[in-house]
Amino acid sequence: MIICIDIGNTNIKYAIWDGETLKFSFRVETDLKRTSDEYGTSLTGMLTTKGVSVEEITGGIVSSVVPSLDYTIDKMCELYLHIAPKHIAPGLKSGLNIRCDDAREVGADRIVNCVSAIVEYGKKGVPMVVIDFGTATTFNVISDKHEFIGGVISPGIKGSLDSLVNGTAKLPRVEIEAPKSVIAKNTVTNMQAGIVFGFAGLVEYIVKKIKRELGREDVFTVATGGFSTVIAKEIGCIDAVDKLLTLKGLNYLYRLNAEEA
Repeated sequence: MIICIDIGNTNIKYAIWDGETLKFSFRVETDLKRTSDEYGTSLTGMLTTKGVSVEEITGGIVSSVVPSLDYTIDKMCELYLHIAPKHIAPGLKSGLNIRCDDAREVGADRIVNCVSAIVEYGKKGVPMVVIDFGTATTFNVISDKHEFIGGVISPGIKGSLDSLVNGTAKLPRVEIEAPKSVIAKNTVTNMQAGIVFGFAGLVEYIVKKIKRELGREDVFTVATGGFSTVIAKEIGCIDAVDKLLTLKGLNYLYRLNAEEA
């Protein structure tokens, strides 16, 4: 079995894979103040709950957009799992050609999501857009040759709501879900309409612009991340929703590099 770890700005997601079979996955809050022992204790506790022993974990791979946590997580893997995980970084084989100004600027999570989308949904000669509804909302554009050619970074849904609530004196914190109509009748549904329908419009317009610049209408769009389902219900330009896209990609890349080694 291997462990895949996706370190994001808001959450750290873990997945235990046995070959191509997902045993289980879970997430914890990203906390820069936590030590390797604190992360290790929570991880081993979850493994025990799921009936997986530490000795069964023979390898691991990490995708991180929080560099200051890399050492902490590596130390946790060393102390509690007795492994040295691979990292999504230059030198690790991904099979993805990156055609942009500086490949080193492309986030590890974006690379993993693109690779995963190609493996899971890619069709020869068909361009793709991979949308990740995370702390930021990212649009990753894959050409018909399955090369990463650029994308868009816009604010995240939860961060936008937090900004709205923290920046006003009377607006409450609300659940992020679509109200029954865009013409809302109270403060809560007014806010929900603005957040959900506003982001649905943002996604629809950006995908439309991408298709226009590519000169193609047959672009396959994949969405992942916490709020992908909420937004996908409101628009017709998302072809597939896959909440496990990143963790699937990490498992694939681990196996790809293990075979290469």
